[in-house]
Amino acid sequence: MVFRGKYRQIIQLFSGLLLFTAALLGTALGMSIAVNKNTMDMDELIASRPAIPSRVLDIHGDLITEFFSDEKRDITPITSLPENQIYAVLTREDSLFFQHTGFSLSGFFRALYQTSWYLLTRRGSLQGASTITMQLAGARHADRTDISLKRKLRELWWAYQIERRFTKQEILEQYLNTVYFGHNTYGVEAASQFFFGHSSRENSPAESVMLAIQLAGSGLYSPIIKPDAARTRQRVILNQMVSAGYISQEEADESFQAYWVDYDWSRSATDSPYFDRLANDKAPYFSEYIRSVVEQHLFGQQDIYRDGYSIYTTLNLDYQAAADREIAQGLPLWNRIYQNDQELKTRYASRSLNEMIELLSLAFNIPGIRSPGGQGNREVWKYLENELNPIMDTMSLAFGVSNLKSISKVIYGRAKTHNQMNNVETALITLGNDTGYILAMVGGSEFNRNNQFNRAVSANVMPGSAFKPLYYSAAISSGTFTASSLIFDGPEQFISPDGIPYLPGNYMGYWYGHVLLRDALARSLNIPALKVLREIGFDAAIKRSADLLGISDPQEIGSTFERVYPLGLGTLSVTPIRLARAYATIANRGRAVEPLAIRYIEDRDGNVVLNSEMELRKQQEQKNIQVLSPQAAYVMTSLLQSTVRYGTLAYARRSAGGFDNMPIAGKTGTTQNWTDAWTVGYSPYYTTVMWIGFDRRGNSLGRNQTGATSTGPVWARYMKSIHEDLPRIDFPRPASGLVNTVIDVRTGMKPAPDTPKEFTRYEVFIAGTQPSEISDMAAFEEDRDQTQAMRISIDSSNMNLTDQTESVKTTQDLFDELGLDTKYLDDTVQDNKVEPKTRISNLLD
Repeated sequence: MVFRGKYRQIIQLFSGLLLFTAALLGTALGMSIAVNKNTMDMDELIASRPAIPSRVLDIHGDLITEFFSDEKRDITPITSLPENQIYAVLTREDSLFFQHTGFSLSGFFRALYQTSWYLLTRRGSLQGASTITMQLAGARHADRTDISLKRKLRELWWAYQIERRFTKQEILEQYLNTVYFGHNTYGVEAASQFFFGHSSRENSPAESVMLAIQLAGSGLYSPIIKPDAARTRQRVILNQMVSAGYISQEEADESFQAYWVDYDWSRSATDSPYFDRLANDKAPYFSEYIRSVVEQHLFGQQDIYRDGYSIYTTLNLDYQAAADREIAQGLPLWNRIYQNDQELKTRYASRSLNEMIELLSLAFNIPGIRSPGGQGNREVWKYLENELNPIMDTMSLAFGVSNLKSISKVIYGRAKTHNQMNNVETALITLGNDTGYILAMVGGSEFNRNNQFNRAVSANVMPGSAFKPLYYSAAISSGTFTASSLIFDGPEQFISPDGIPYLPGNYMGYWYGHVLLRDALARSLNIPALKVLREIGFDAAIKRSADLLGISDPQEIGSTFERVYPLGLGTLSVTPIRLARAYATIANRGRAVEPLAIRYIEDRDGNVVLNSEMELRKQQEQKNIQVLSPQAAYVMTSLLQSTVRYGTLAYARRSAGGFDNMPIAGKTGTTQNWTDAWTVGYSPYYTTVMWIGFDRRGNSLGRNQTGATSTGPVWARYMKSIHEDLPRIDFPRPASGLVNTVIDVRTGMKPAPDTPKEFTRYEVFIAGTQPSEISDMAAFEEDRDQTQAMRISIDSSNMNLTDQTESVKTTQDLFDELGLDTKYLDDTVQDNKVEPKTRISNLLD
């Protein structure tokens, strides 16, 4: 029979491995004697290596934190452990433990087969061949970072000596009281106390299995970090225990269900020693991110808490301190605005409820719900939330009473806020444009036992208009649009590929008529953006956006980018770190940027055991990913600079006192009902993303809390701070492929000879896309007069056209709502009136 393809590879692989195994077994004894001739002292079996903390260092070598171990153990005799704990460990780690003498030949070949199959087919999983005895020997007497034959022989030798010296029960007892179970816990008793809050003597079958699967690798099946993976693996091992006859199917099912019914989903990922170090941790969210990354790269029994690694990271502690300082100032303001907004809604509901309460109390014979005073009011609200509100909600559904429904919704919202303690959360991440270095990271508000979720890398939230530049770049690259393309901004319906119509509006309902693409992006206008999306098509827009975000898996692309027009307004979900990658790639002349947190790691002897940066640079050199041309990237940067000069980031720039002449490009983003607010931008040096919002979806930051008014000023102050000591440089302009041409700002075309100078400006184009036609102002003005005789807005509730002047507010009223400092507004605000077209759009997104 002739074997082909993968099957031939399998045969060749097995043949080679069998020959290697035979040679290995034939020479193992002699080599092991030579290797271990000076390590025959069996008293060394109970000696432990001294624990040395691992140090996390910033880009300048300054200490960020230390990962250290609290190795106080409560030794638990094996006779005190429940049988299901023993069976769970044997099932997961070494089912032939009581049959072998330290090394299992059948287990070795089984692991060899499963690992080979995985490597060739990517099905199944990698399998280890180490027995429990070998793991104990390796943890005590072998360097698990040394992936060599010498290390393996040393491990085998000690396993053999352990088997000679101790009984199986003694070996198992040493193992269960020694091994690492994750989350800085050593030994089965400490792990049980941490995970379950009780002694290991009380472990149920499901709890015993949960501990056993922690031995697979630090954090791999942690019920705190990865509960779904832990749940799935736990079920598999329980089924294997049933098959082995250790427990019945009924016991397995009942134990599994009881475990997850009672599971505390709010558990933290740390223990007491961990929190002892937090007091001195200068970047706790970043440190936790580093810890998770390091543990993913560790082999076998490597331990970052006792092995003394030096972890050289990319973080800049000066930038981190600036980020912490600015966010600490911003969070109280954001929360105060949110709480004020909630109180306004509550007061409205209270006023509207007075008469309804009396009516309902009579109708349903509910006595005693009215009492004066603060305590009485609290009792009334408590009664409303728990007793009366469900009745009101039911009535509103039964009789279609919309006002009653809205009031009921407010009460539910108030109860939810109180019960869940929803607070405004935040994230910030700064990347080096050319290196991808993570220079600062804030994963949320104060890091504590109940708040460890790193939103900078893990929160999937809608970016709003901050998404627009990603597909705008595809329009610029293709030449379909230029910075001077003229687009009409007015009410229009878009039909998605699924046939569903979409009628979007602009913020505050204002329309601008004919606008240039540069101005449309700077002001974050929605209709021009969707016209750009429609013209270039979903395929081009999605491909470019996925490339910028670093999403390459087709399945993930399909689930991330829905082919409907709301996508163009940022209704997908992205993490802040991915959005930072996208903007940093544009800033890096279109060359792909990969975020990097660890440069390299040294062991306690100064040997480099991991060089992440060198490996990344090799990969980047091989792939050489140019997402968009340097010319297109430069045009996009020029467009985004307009957002800072006169668009939605103008207020933020002025509030920070400018950027000391440092060129800055950026974009804001806001999601529906002011749920999320973003500011994203970059200099020639760095890219920074800032987000605020809620962990629980549905809350509103408050009326008019946009990326321009909330995150914008904080982002601007931070960016100014980290650039203070840097020399001013311009964004790098490609040596060729770009042209600057004078245009008529009213038409986007070449100006006529008699065009007044105030209507002209220089514009940058990719060579060959610059306008060639001369403005025909007569035709343009006739069209403009017809479409802009009256500036219009659309009433968001009934979509009726109304005269825009009806929406004019006094300056003080408007800026009190926004929490803006009027001293940073330019002189377009006059006579205590705000002209919406020129002012509001420059502030809001």
